[in-house]
Amino acid sequence: MLKPTYTLPPLPPAVDIETVPVLKALARASRALADLKGQAKTIPNQGILIDTLALQEAKASSEVENIVTTQDELFQADLFPDDPQSPAAKEVALYRDALRLGYAHLLDTGGLIPNSVLIDMFRLLKGRSDGFRVKPGTALKNEQTGQIVFVPPQDAREIIEHMTALEKFINVDDLCDLDPLIKMALIHHQFESIHPFADGNGRIGRIVNVLYLTRTGLLDIPVLYLSRFITRNKGDYYHHLQAVRDTGDWESWVVYMLDAVTETSATTSEIVAEIRQQMTEVKHRLRREMPKIYSQDLLNNLFRHPYTRIEYLQRDLSVSRQTAAKYLDALAETGFVEKHRSGKHNYFVNVALVNLFLDVSEGR
Repeated sequence: MLKPTYTLPPLPPAVDIETVPVLKALARASRALADLKGQAKTIPNQGILIDTLALQEAKASSEVENIVTTQDELFQADLFPDDPQSPAAKEVALYRDALRLGYAHLLDTGGLIPNSVLIDMFRLLKGRSDGFRVKPGTALKNEQTGQIVFVPPQDAREIIEHMTALEKFINVDDLCDLDPLIKMALIHHQFESIHPFADGNGRIGRIVNVLYLTRTGLLDIPVLYLSRFITRNKGDYYHHLQAVRDTGDWESWVVYMLDAVTETSATTSEIVAEIRQQMTEVKHRLRREMPKIYSQDLLNNLFRHPYTRIEYLQRDLSVSRQTAAKYLDALAETGFVEKHRSGKHNYFVNVALVNLFLDVSEGR
Protein backbone atom coordinates (compact mmCIF):
# COMPACT_ATOMS: atom_id res chain seq x y z
CA MET A 1 0.00 0.00 0.00
CA LEU A 2 1.25 3.47 -0.87
CA LYS A 3 2.14 5.72 2.05
CA PRO A 4 0.98 9.35 2.03
CA THR A 5 3.81 11.77 1.37
CA TYR A 6 2.23 14.74 3.16
CA THR A 7 0.54 15.09 6.52
CA LEU A 8 -2.56 17.21 6.04
CA PRO A 9 -2.73 20.00 8.64
CA PRO A 10 -5.86 21.11 10.46
CA LEU A 11 -7.27 24.30 8.96
CA PRO A 12 -6.22 27.01 9.27
CA PRO A 13 -2.61 25.77 9.27
CA ALA A 14 -0.50 26.75 12.27
CA VAL A 15 1.59 29.32 10.39
CA ASP A 16 1.36 33.05 9.78
CA ILE A 17 -0.84 33.23 6.69
CA GLU A 18 -1.44 36.98 6.66
CA THR A 19 2.05 38.04 5.60
CA VAL A 20 2.73 41.38 3.91
CA PRO A 21 2.80 39.86 0.36
CA VAL A 22 -0.45 38.01 1.07
CA LEU A 23 -2.19 41.13 2.40
CA LYS A 24 -1.05 43.18 -0.61
CA ALA A 25 -2.33 40.50 -2.98
CA LEU A 26 -5.55 40.30 -0.96
CA ALA A 27 -6.18 44.04 -1.36
CA ARG A 28 -5.82 43.78 -5.15
CA ALA A 29 -8.02 40.71 -5.36
CA SER A 30 -10.74 42.20 -3.15
CA ARG A 31 -10.98 45.35 -5.28
CA ALA A 32 -11.09 43.40 -8.53
CA LEU A 33 -13.70 40.96 -7.25
CA ALA A 34 -15.88 43.80 -5.92
CA ASP A 35 -15.71 45.44 -9.36
CA LEU A 36 -16.84 42.18 -10.97
CA LYS A 37 -19.72 41.81 -8.52
CA GLY A 38 -20.89 45.32 -9.40
CA GLN A 39 -20.43 44.78 -13.11
CA ALA A 40 -22.48 41.57 -13.04
CA LYS A 41 -25.41 43.45 -11.50
CA THR A 42 -25.68 45.59 -14.65
CA ILE A 43 -27.03 42.60 -16.61
CA PRO A 44 -30.78 42.52 -15.82
CA ASN A 45 -31.17 38.79 -16.50
CA GLN A 46 -28.54 37.06 -14.37
CA GLY A 47 -29.28 33.74 -16.07
CA ILE A 48 -27.47 35.08 -19.15
CA LEU A 49 -24.20 35.27 -17.22
CA ILE A 50 -24.71 32.02 -15.33
CA ASP A 51 -25.33 30.07 -18.54
CA THR A 52 -22.73 31.63 -20.83
CA LEU A 53 -19.87 32.19 -18.37
CA ALA A 54 -20.39 28.85 -16.61
CA LEU A 55 -19.83 27.15 -19.97
CA GLN A 56 -16.65 29.18 -20.57
CA GLU A 57 -15.39 28.38 -17.05
CA ALA A 58 -16.16 24.71 -17.72
CA LYS A 59 -14.10 24.86 -20.92
CA ALA A 60 -11.11 26.45 -19.18
CA SER A 61 -11.27 24.17 -16.14
CA SER A 62 -11.40 21.08 -18.33
CA GLU A 63 -8.36 22.30 -20.29
CA VAL A 64 -6.36 22.13 -17.05
CA GLU A 65 -7.00 18.37 -17.22
CA ASN A 66 -6.12 18.29 -20.96
CA ILE A 67 -9.77 17.96 -21.99
CA VAL A 68 -9.83 20.36 -24.93
CA THR A 69 -12.73 21.36 -27.17
CA THR A 70 -13.52 24.18 -29.59
CA GLN A 71 -16.16 26.83 -29.02
CA ASP A 72 -18.21 25.41 -31.90
CA GLU A 73 -18.10 21.86 -30.51
CA LEU A 74 -18.95 23.19 -27.08
CA PHE A 75 -22.02 25.14 -28.16
CA GLN A 76 -23.24 22.41 -30.52
CA ALA A 77 -22.98 19.80 -27.76
CA ASP A 78 -25.03 22.12 -25.59
CA LEU A 79 -27.54 22.69 -28.39
CA PHE A 80 -27.95 19.04 -29.42
CA PRO A 81 -27.13 16.96 -26.32
CA ASP A 82 -28.56 13.75 -27.84
CA ASP A 83 -26.50 13.88 -31.03
CA PRO A 84 -23.07 12.21 -31.27
CA GLN A 85 -20.60 15.01 -30.74
CA SER A 86 -17.09 15.55 -29.42
CA PRO A 87 -16.65 13.49 -26.21
CA ALA A 88 -14.57 16.36 -24.80
CA ALA A 89 -17.37 18.85 -25.46
CA LYS A 90 -19.86 16.60 -23.70
CA GLU A 91 -17.55 16.31 -20.69
CA VAL A 92 -17.17 20.10 -20.57
CA ALA A 93 -20.96 20.46 -20.65
CA LEU A 94 -21.19 18.06 -17.70
CA TYR A 95 -18.83 20.32 -15.73
CA ARG A 96 -21.18 23.24 -16.40
CA ASP A 97 -24.11 21.08 -15.24
CA ALA A 98 -22.22 20.15 -12.05
CA LEU A 99 -21.61 23.82 -11.34
CA ARG A 100 -25.30 24.57 -11.85
CA LEU A 101 -26.18 21.71 -9.50
CA GLY A 102 -23.93 23.07 -6.77
CA TYR A 103 -25.29 26.60 -7.18
CA ALA A 104 -28.90 25.39 -7.06
CA HIS A 105 -28.13 23.55 -3.80
CA LEU A 106 -26.49 26.69 -2.44
CA LEU A 107 -29.69 28.65 -3.08
CA ASP A 108 -31.94 25.92 -1.68
CA THR A 109 -30.01 25.60 1.60
CA GLY A 110 -29.37 29.28 2.21
CA GLY A 111 -25.65 29.01 1.56
CA LEU A 112 -24.24 25.59 2.42
CA ILE A 113 -21.73 23.45 0.53
CA PRO A 114 -21.95 20.04 2.23
CA ASN A 115 -20.00 16.95 1.26
CA SER A 116 -23.20 15.41 -0.04
CA VAL A 117 -23.44 18.00 -2.82
CA LEU A 118 -19.76 17.52 -3.70
CA ILE A 119 -20.53 13.83 -4.15
CA ASP A 120 -23.60 14.67 -6.27
CA MET A 121 -21.47 16.94 -8.48
CA PHE A 122 -18.84 14.21 -8.85
CA ARG A 123 -21.48 11.66 -9.84
CA LEU A 124 -22.94 14.02 -12.44
CA LEU A 125 -19.55 15.00 -13.81
CA LYS A 126 -18.21 11.46 -14.11
CA GLY A 127 -21.43 9.46 -14.63
CA ARG A 128 -20.72 7.29 -11.60
CA SER A 129 -22.67 6.15 -8.57
CA ASP A 130 -19.87 5.97 -5.97
CA GLY A 131 -18.54 8.71 -3.72
CA PHE A 132 -15.30 9.23 -1.80
CA ARG A 133 -12.45 6.82 -2.55
CA VAL A 134 -12.56 3.52 -0.65
CA LYS A 135 -9.67 1.64 -2.30
CA PRO A 136 -5.96 2.42 -1.79
CA GLY A 137 -3.56 2.89 -4.67
CA THR A 138 -4.15 6.51 -5.76
CA ALA A 139 -0.99 8.47 -6.50
CA LEU A 140 -0.41 11.67 -8.46
CA LYS A 141 2.31 11.54 -11.09
CA ASN A 142 4.29 14.02 -13.14
CA GLU A 143 2.69 14.11 -16.61
CA GLN A 144 6.06 14.22 -18.38
CA THR A 145 8.16 11.79 -16.33
CA GLY A 146 5.56 9.51 -14.77
CA GLN A 147 7.29 9.99 -11.41
CA ILE A 148 5.05 9.95 -8.32
CA VAL A 149 5.02 13.46 -6.84
CA PHE A 150 2.30 13.10 -4.24
CA VAL A 151 0.40 10.34 -2.47
CA PRO A 152 -2.89 11.50 -0.90
CA PRO A 153 -4.56 9.76 2.09
CA GLN A 154 -5.25 6.12 1.25
CA ASP A 155 -7.52 4.90 4.05
CA ALA A 156 -11.25 5.41 3.43
CA ARG A 157 -11.93 6.35 7.05
CA GLU A 158 -9.13 8.92 6.99
CA ILE A 159 -10.52 10.47 3.80
CA ILE A 160 -13.95 10.83 5.44
CA GLU A 161 -12.39 12.37 8.55
CA HIS A 162 -10.47 14.94 6.49
CA MET A 163 -13.51 15.76 4.33
CA THR A 164 -15.72 16.14 7.41
CA ALA A 165 -13.24 18.63 8.87
CA LEU A 166 -13.03 20.47 5.54
CA GLU A 167 -16.82 20.60 5.29
CA LYS A 168 -16.92 22.34 8.67
CA PHE A 169 -14.19 24.80 7.64
CA ILE A 170 -16.13 25.68 4.49
CA ASN A 171 -19.52 26.15 6.12
CA VAL A 172 -18.82 27.53 9.63
CA ASP A 173 -17.68 31.12 9.26
CA ASP A 174 -16.48 31.83 12.81
CA LEU A 175 -13.84 29.08 12.98
CA CYS A 176 -11.18 31.68 12.13
CA ASP A 177 -11.02 35.37 11.22
CA LEU A 178 -9.25 34.95 7.89
CA ASP A 179 -10.63 36.78 4.86
CA PRO A 180 -12.83 34.52 2.70
CA LEU A 181 -10.46 34.92 -0.26
CA ILE A 182 -7.59 33.55 1.82
CA LYS A 183 -9.85 30.80 3.11
CA MET A 184 -10.73 29.88 -0.48
CA ALA A 185 -7.04 29.30 -1.21
CA LEU A 186 -6.67 27.11 1.90
CA ILE A 187 -9.84 25.17 1.10
CA HIS A 188 -8.72 24.49 -2.45
CA HIS A 189 -5.30 23.23 -1.37
CA GLN A 190 -6.76 20.98 1.31
CA PHE A 191 -9.35 19.53 -1.07
CA GLU A 192 -6.74 18.78 -3.74
CA SER A 193 -4.47 17.21 -1.13
CA ILE A 194 -7.23 14.99 0.26
CA HIS A 195 -8.03 14.07 -3.36
CA PRO A 196 -11.27 12.45 -2.19
CA PHE A 197 -12.57 11.14 -5.53
CA ALA A 198 -11.24 8.55 -7.93
CA ASP A 199 -11.34 11.13 -10.75
CA GLY A 200 -12.38 14.71 -11.40
CA ASN A 201 -10.85 16.21 -8.24
CA GLY A 202 -9.34 19.21 -10.01
CA ARG A 203 -12.61 20.18 -11.65
CA ILE A 204 -14.72 19.63 -8.53
CA GLY A 205 -12.17 21.61 -6.52
CA ARG A 206 -12.40 24.53 -8.94
CA ILE A 207 -16.20 24.47 -8.76
CA VAL A 208 -15.90 24.69 -4.97
CA ASN A 209 -13.78 27.85 -5.39
CA VAL A 210 -16.49 29.86 -7.11
CA LEU A 211 -19.31 28.37 -5.02
CA TYR A 212 -17.46 29.36 -1.86
CA LEU A 213 -17.04 32.97 -3.05
CA THR A 214 -20.78 33.01 -3.77
CA ARG A 215 -21.58 31.45 -0.39
CA THR A 216 -19.63 34.19 1.41
CA GLY A 217 -21.29 37.00 -0.56
CA LEU A 218 -18.17 38.11 -2.42
CA LEU A 219 -20.11 37.21 -5.57
CA ASP A 220 -23.88 37.20 -6.09
CA ILE A 221 -23.70 34.50 -8.76
CA PRO A 222 -20.91 32.02 -9.63
CA VAL A 223 -19.43 33.78 -12.67
CA LEU A 224 -15.72 34.15 -11.86
CA TYR A 225 -13.75 32.84 -14.85
CA LEU A 226 -10.98 31.54 -12.50
CA SER A 227 -9.83 28.46 -14.42
CA ARG A 228 -8.59 30.56 -17.33
CA PHE A 229 -5.73 31.85 -15.16
CA ILE A 230 -4.91 28.35 -13.92
CA THR A 231 -4.93 26.96 -17.47
CA ARG A 232 -2.49 29.63 -18.62
CA ASN A 233 -0.28 29.19 -15.54
CA LYS A 234 -0.68 25.44 -15.07
CA GLY A 235 2.99 24.83 -14.31
CA ASP A 236 2.94 27.40 -11.52
CA TYR A 237 -0.34 25.98 -10.21
CA TYR A 238 1.09 22.51 -9.71
CA HIS A 239 4.43 23.88 -8.48
CA HIS A 240 2.82 25.95 -5.73
CA LEU A 241 0.45 23.14 -4.77
CA GLN A 242 3.39 20.82 -4.25
CA ALA A 243 5.62 23.45 -2.60
CA VAL A 244 3.20 23.63 0.34
CA ARG A 245 3.52 19.86 0.78
CA ASP A 246 7.28 19.81 0.34
CA THR A 247 8.39 22.95 2.19
CA GLY A 248 5.30 24.46 3.85
CA ASP A 249 5.33 27.46 1.51
CA TRP A 250 1.77 28.61 2.10
CA GLU A 251 2.57 32.23 1.27
CA SER A 252 3.41 31.62 -2.39
CA TRP A 253 0.35 29.41 -2.83
CA VAL A 254 -2.06 31.94 -1.34
CA VAL A 255 -0.52 34.80 -3.35
CA TYR A 256 -0.84 32.71 -6.52
CA MET A 257 -4.55 32.10 -5.88
CA LEU A 258 -5.19 35.74 -4.99
CA ASP A 259 -3.43 36.85 -8.17
CA ALA A 260 -5.67 34.42 -10.06
CA VAL A 261 -8.72 36.13 -8.56
CA THR A 262 -7.35 39.58 -9.46
CA GLU A 263 -6.60 38.79 -13.09
CA THR A 264 -9.69 36.73 -13.82
CA SER A 265 -11.98 39.20 -12.08
CA ALA A 266 -10.68 41.91 -14.42
CA THR A 267 -11.07 39.65 -17.47
CA THR A 268 -14.56 38.56 -16.47
CA SER A 269 -15.56 42.19 -15.80
CA GLU A 270 -14.48 43.07 -19.33
CA ILE A 271 -16.52 40.19 -20.73
CA VAL A 272 -19.60 41.26 -18.77
CA ALA A 273 -19.18 44.89 -19.91
CA GLU A 274 -18.91 43.76 -23.54
CA ILE A 275 -21.99 41.54 -23.20
CA ARG A 276 -23.91 44.49 -21.78
CA GLN A 277 -22.73 46.72 -24.65
CA GLN A 278 -23.70 44.12 -27.25
CA MET A 279 -27.12 43.68 -25.64
CA THR A 280 -27.71 47.43 -25.70
CA GLU A 281 -26.76 47.69 -29.35
CA VAL A 282 -28.91 44.72 -30.39
CA LYS A 283 -31.83 46.03 -28.33
CA HIS A 284 -31.74 49.41 -30.11
CA ARG A 285 -31.40 47.76 -33.52
CA LEU A 286 -34.27 45.37 -32.87
CA ARG A 287 -36.53 48.19 -31.74
CA ARG A 288 -35.60 50.24 -34.79
CA GLU A 289 -35.51 47.55 -37.49
CA MET A 290 -37.85 44.82 -36.20
CA PRO A 291 -40.28 46.49 -33.76
CA LYS A 292 -43.04 43.95 -34.43
CA ILE A 293 -41.04 41.04 -33.01
CA TYR A 294 -38.90 42.85 -30.43
CA SER A 295 -39.28 41.81 -26.82
CA GLN A 296 -36.98 41.60 -23.80
CA ASP A 297 -37.49 37.83 -23.80
CA LEU A 298 -36.23 37.64 -27.38
CA LEU A 299 -33.17 39.72 -26.51
CA ASN A 300 -32.46 37.52 -23.49
CA ASN A 301 -32.72 34.38 -25.62
CA LEU A 302 -30.16 35.61 -28.13
CA PHE A 303 -27.63 36.24 -25.34
CA ARG A 304 -28.45 33.36 -23.03
CA HIS A 305 -28.01 30.94 -25.93
CA PRO A 306 -25.18 32.04 -28.27
CA TYR A 307 -26.29 29.08 -30.39
CA THR A 308 -30.10 29.04 -30.33
CA ARG A 309 -32.81 26.99 -32.01
CA ILE A 310 -36.53 27.07 -32.69
CA GLU A 311 -37.40 25.06 -29.59
CA TYR A 312 -35.59 27.55 -27.32
CA LEU A 313 -37.53 30.46 -28.77
CA GLN A 314 -40.80 28.56 -28.44
CA ARG A 315 -40.12 28.00 -24.76
CA ASP A 316 -38.70 31.41 -23.87
CA LEU A 317 -41.26 33.48 -25.78
CA SER A 318 -44.27 31.16 -25.33
CA VAL A 319 -44.97 31.19 -29.07
CA SER A 320 -45.78 28.47 -31.61
CA ARG A 321 -43.09 26.60 -33.47
CA GLN A 322 -44.13 28.32 -36.69
CA THR A 323 -43.82 31.76 -35.09
CA ALA A 324 -40.43 30.93 -33.53
CA ALA A 325 -39.13 29.72 -36.90
CA LYS A 326 -40.43 32.86 -38.60
CA TYR A 327 -38.72 35.09 -36.01
CA LEU A 328 -35.36 33.34 -36.34
CA ASP A 329 -35.42 33.38 -40.12
CA ALA A 330 -36.21 37.09 -40.04
CA LEU A 331 -33.37 37.70 -37.56
CA ALA A 332 -30.98 35.81 -39.85
CA GLU A 333 -32.10 37.78 -42.92
CA THR A 334 -31.51 41.05 -41.05
CA GLY A 335 -28.07 40.00 -39.79
CA PHE A 336 -28.75 39.60 -36.09
CA VAL A 337 -27.81 35.91 -36.24
CA GLU A 338 -26.35 33.47 -38.76
CA LYS A 339 -28.39 30.42 -39.82
CA HIS A 340 -26.64 27.04 -39.90
CA ARG A 341 -27.64 23.43 -40.34
CA SER A 342 -26.48 20.30 -38.52
CA GLY A 343 -28.02 17.12 -39.92
CA LYS A 344 -31.77 17.63 -39.78
CA HIS A 345 -31.53 20.63 -37.45
CA ASN A 346 -31.34 24.35 -38.08
CA TYR A 347 -29.59 26.49 -35.50
CA PHE A 348 -28.81 30.18 -35.26
CA VAL A 349 -25.58 31.78 -34.03
CA ASN A 350 -25.08 35.12 -32.28
CA VAL A 351 -21.76 35.63 -34.03
CA ALA A 352 -20.64 38.75 -32.17
CA LEU A 353 -21.14 37.06 -28.79
CA VAL A 354 -19.34 33.87 -29.88
CA ASN A 355 -16.45 35.97 -31.24
CA LEU A 356 -16.16 37.63 -27.83
CA PHE A 357 -15.64 34.26 -26.18
CA LEU A 358 -13.19 33.23 -28.91
CA ASP A 359 -11.17 36.39 -28.38
CA VAL A 360 -10.95 35.75 -24.64
CA SER A 361 -10.15 32.04 -24.85
CA GLU A 362 -7.47 32.60 -27.48
CA GLY A 363 -6.03 35.68 -25.78
CA ARG A 364 -6.72 38.01 -28.66
